[in-house]
Amino acid sequence: MKVLSMFVVSVISQAGMLDGMLVENVRNAWGGGVVDWLAPDEAAEFSITAEPDNFEPVWKSCQAMEVDLILQRDVHRRKKLLLADMDSTMIAQECIDELADVAGVGEAVKAITLRAMNGEFDFSEALLERVSLLEGHPERIIDEVLSERITYVVGGDILLATMKAYGGYSALVSGGFTAFSEKVAAHLGFDEHRANRLLTENGILTGGVAAPILGKDAKVSALEDLVKRMSIKEVEVIAVGDGSNDLGMLARAGMGVALHAKP
Repeated sequence: MKVLSMFVVSVISQAGMLDGMLVENVRNAWGGGVVDWLAPDEAAEFSITAEPDNFEPVWKSCQAMEVDLILQRDVHRRKKLLLADMDSTMIAQECIDELADVAGVGEAVKAITLRAMNGEFDFSEALLERVSLLEGHPERIIDEVLSERITYVVGGDILLATMKAYGGYSALVSGGFTAFSEKVAAHLGFDEHRANRLLTENGILTGGVAAPILGKDAKVSALEDLVKRMSIKEVEVIAVGDGSNDLGMLARAGMGVALHAKP
């Protein structure tokens, strides 16, 4: 084992599914400290003084049991900036899919969304193609989706409240639309939001999106911009998302969380 600094090992599974014996076995194998249960049968952690040489095979074994194993340095563990995706991350839906469903073009749009989130083709191209199918529909379908179809992911409000309690800053950065991100950011307590703007004319969707389009590069740019503005380090950022257009910010952040991620 290579001594570097103090580390914290977090073990997480679905609620009620984390085996205490598994946690103890991993702790004992790595000479860890006292186990702290963050949530009964769901999340636990312990500290170790060195990085295990066999972390990857142990991680793979845990993955096979539907258990997440996370290794973090203790230093900079409390993050100062949260960057979060919106669709299928802070809310349970994909806004474009819901709009399309109301507009009667749901199946065509969902197929494009899935391929785009799996990284099968360019996000911006996919966005424009999907939005074009909304041309001619009334802008009021946005309010209908917001009021009747949008639900929040469990724990999001607690995450935002925790960041705020410790003086952190939170930004909602979405490849979706400002008509939704504005409402979601306000509801959950984000300090700011960035997203694409749907174009309308006389209360009708034109099928277009205002330039520039916020995609994968825009999320990385947001990270760089906010880190510079706040005079912090990238290691002090936590980013969370679920799709291929989130990969850039997840890789750059000190902690990147793939939440129920697409393949």
